[in-house]
Amino acid sequence: MAEAHQAVAFQFTVTPEGVDFRLSREALKHIYLSGINSWKKRLIRIKNGILRGVYPGSPTSWLVVVMTTLGSSYCNVDISMGLVCFIQRWLPERCGPYRIPQTRTLLSVAIFSTGVWMMGILFFRQTLKLLLSYHGWMFEMHGQTSHFTKVWATCVRLLSSQQPMLYSFQTSLPKLPVPSVSATIHRYLESVQHLLNDEEYYRMETLAKEFQEKTAPRLQKYLVLKSWWATNYVSDWWEEYVYLQGRTPLMVNSNYYVMDLVLVKNTDVQAARLGNVVHAMITYRRKLDREEIKPVMVLGIVPMCSYQMERMFNTTRIPGKDTDVLQHLRDSRHVAVYHKGRFFKLWLYEGSRLLKPRDLEMQFQRILDDPSPPQPGEERLAALTAGGRMEWAQVRQAFFGSGKNKAALDAIERAAFFVALDEESHRYDPEDEASLSLYGKALLHGSCYNRWFDKSFTLIAFKNGQLGLNTEHAWADAPIIGHLWEFVLGTDSFDLGYTETGHCLGKPNPVLAPPQRLQWDIPEQCQAVIESSYQVAKALADDVELYCFQFLPFGKGLIKKCRTSPDAFVQIALQLAHFRDRGKFCLTYEASMTRMFREGRTETVRSCTCESTAFVQAMVQGRHLKADLQDLFRKAAAKHQNMYRLAMTGSGIDRHLFCLYVVSKYLGVSSPFLAEVANDGYGVSYMIAGENTIFFHVSSKFSSSETNAQRFGNHIRQALLDIADLFQVPKAES
Repeated sequence: MAEAHQAVAFQFTVTPEGVDFRLSREALKHIYLSGINSWKKRLIRIKNGILRGVYPGSPTSWLVVVMTTLGSSYCNVDISMGLVCFIQRWLPERCGPYRIPQTRTLLSVAIFSTGVWMMGILFFRQTLKLLLSYHGWMFEMHGQTSHFTKVWATCVRLLSSQQPMLYSFQTSLPKLPVPSVSATIHRYLESVQHLLNDEEYYRMETLAKEFQEKTAPRLQKYLVLKSWWATNYVSDWWEEYVYLQGRTPLMVNSNYYVMDLVLVKNTDVQAARLGNVVHAMITYRRKLDREEIKPVMVLGIVPMCSYQMERMFNTTRIPGKDTDVLQHLRDSRHVAVYHKGRFFKLWLYEGSRLLKPRDLEMQFQRILDDPSPPQPGEERLAALTAGGRMEWAQVRQAFFGSGKNKAALDAIERAAFFVALDEESHRYDPEDEASLSLYGKALLHGSCYNRWFDKSFTLIAFKNGQLGLNTEHAWADAPIIGHLWEFVLGTDSFDLGYTETGHCLGKPNPVLAPPQRLQWDIPEQCQAVIESSYQVAKALADDVELYCFQFLPFGKGLIKKCRTSPDAFVQIALQLAHFRDRGKFCLTYEASMTRMFREGRTETVRSCTCESTAFVQAMVQGRHLKADLQDLFRKAAAKHQNMYRLAMTGSGIDRHLFCLYVVSKYLGVSSPFLAEVANDGYGVSYMIAGENTIFFHVSSKFSSSETNAQRFGNHIRQALLDIADLFQVPKAES
C-alpha cells in the first residue's frame, strides 16, 4: 500500500477539525514532468507537420529564395518583374514599422519569395506525383532497363533528394486508379475459364456480358466519382465492410500471428526478454511519433504509403452491435498485462522518462511473483474478444459502462498494447517438427482467453523467453507489423543485450510503484456470457489444423538459378501440390500490396492461371520432355509475375469488383454476376528466409473431410523438389 500512496499527488483525511490535505512532492514532480513531456510531443508534432507540409521544400530552400530575391534587388535586378513593388504599394504606409522604407522592402521581398517558394513546392509535388504514376519500370526485364525509365528514375531521385520523414511523400503519392469495367471482366473471365466446364463458363460469360452492358456503367460512374473525391476508392470500404462489419469471431478468422526468431535464442528469462522487447517497442513508437522512421522505398526510389503505421500503437477495436470501430489514442503511457487469470496495468514511464529494460524486467517479474488469485469472472474475461462480436458488444454495453468495470476496461483499451505472460513454454526444435506447429497454434489462439484479440497487437511471452505476436487485422496489413517486429528483434539482439545470467543490463530502481492490479465486479449473468463466448472460441480453435514446417533442401538462392522469381516458383509449386492433394484446381488468392498509391492496402493475385494449370497437368501426366516442362513452367511463372505487377499497379480484379458490389448495394441494384462467390480450400503462409530455407504454415479445418494440412504440406515439399529437378538445381540433403 505504501507504493500506492506514493502514486497519488495528494491525500486527504476528514477530521473533526476539518479536512487535512497532504501533498506528495514526488507525485507532483511526476505530474509536472508528464506535462512537460506532453508539451514537447505537441511541439514536435507541430514542427513535423510544417516540415512535412512543405516537402520537398525546406526552411533552407525558403531562405535561399529570399536571399536570392533580396540580393537581386540590391544589384538593381528585378527578378520579381515588378511584383515586389506591387506588394510594397499595398502595405500600409503609416502603421508602425511599415513607415521605414527598408522594412517595407524586406517585407515585400519576404512575401514575394514565400509565394514563389510555395508555388515551387506545389509544382515539384505535382511533378513528383506525376512521375510516381509511371509504373512501366515494373514490367521491364531485369537488366534491360529502358532509357526512358533511367531518365524517370533520375528525376524521381532529384525531386526526393531532400531527407524525407515518415509521411513526407503522402501528398505526392498518386491515387489508386479505377480500372475499366471491360478490363476487369476480361481478366475475371480469364481467371475462371480453366476452372469451369463449357456449360458453366458459358453461363458465367453471359452473366458478365449482361453486367458489363446494363448494370456496370452506372455503378462505375459512382466509383469514378468517389475516386475523384476520396483519397482511395477502396480502403475505407475494405476496412469497414470486410473487417469492421464482420460479426464472426476475430480469433482465427481475422487475427494473424507473428513468430519470434526461431533459430536464435537470446535468454530463457521471461521477464528479461519482455524488458528488452517492450523497451524497444516504445522506442520504436517514439520514433514513429517523431516521424524519424524513413519511409519504405521500392528499389530505393519509389516511396510506399505509410498511413497504416499511424494506428500501430494505442489502438483498440471497439465492438458494436452492427459494426465495430477502431479507437486510436495519440498517446498511452502504460501497457495492459495478463497473467494467470489476472489483469494488470504497468506504467512505462517514470515522469517523462521511459523505464529502462532492467526496470521493466523488475515490473514484469513482480507480476509473475504476484500470488493473488483471479477475481470472479476475471480469468476468462478476454474470451469475450474471441467470441461473436454482437454478443461482446451487448455485454460491454450492459456491464462495462460504469464503475470499476469501466475503469478496468479503459485501462486495457487505452493501453499502448497488450502483453500476455503465458505459463507454457514453446520454441522450435528442429529435431521435433511438431514443435513449430504447436508454437503457431499457441500464438494463433492460445487458450482462447489469454489474448485480448481487440488490441492492435498482443505481445505474447512464453515461460522460456520465446515471444510472438497476435495481431488484429483491421488497422493494417502484415508488412506493417513486420516492420516493427524487425526493428524490435534487431534492437533486442544487437543493441540492448543481456547479462551472462540472461537478465537485462543495468540495475533496477526498487522504489518504483509496482504494477496496478485491475479490479472487476463481474455479475453471474455476465459470467454466463463469458463462458458461452469461450465455448464458441474453443470450438473454433479446436477445429484448426495447423502444420508448420521448415523446408531445408533449398531457398531463394537456388530458385533464382531457375531464372524466375522465388514467389512465382512457390506459387506454382502450390498449384502442383494442391492438384496432387485434391485432384482438381481451385481459385487461389495471393495478397499483393498497393502501397505505391496513397492509402493503398492490398489486392488479390489470382495465381491459378491457365498457364499454371497447363504446367501442372503436364507434370502429372508424366509424358512430356523436360524441355517442354521447363517451357511450360517459364510461361506460368511469367504469367504469375505479370499478374502480380498488374495487381500492384492498380489493375487487379477483386478490389474493383468488391467496390462495384458495394455501390450496387447502396443503389439497391441486384446483379447475378456480382453475387457469384467461391469459398473452399487451404490457407498457406510462407516466408522465404534467406538463401537456403523456406518456412511454411499450412492451415485447414479438422471438420473438413477433404483437407488435411500435414498431407498438403508433404505435397508442397515434393512439388518444390520436383520443380527443382526440372532445372537440375543441386539441392542440399533434406
